[in-house]
Amino acid sequence: MEKLNATWHLKHPMPRNASLEQRVKWHIGHAKACGCREVPKTILAEFKTRRIAVPNRQPGRRARN
Repeated sequence: MEKLNATWHLKHPMPRNASLEQRVKWHIGHAKACGCREVPKTILAEFKTRRIAVPNRQPGRRARN
């Protein structure tokens, strides 16, 4: 895992028992602001279903091999 944007994470916690809608919105914001990890496959599938473009991860943040 790359360094995370701790400030963003503190201000934007994932809601407890988040609905799918909340999870989709959270992961869109997360990818744009932090991107410390990949978007989960379940959320990627929902992006595809909803025809939402996969957000680019924050520059300087990339997945480890």
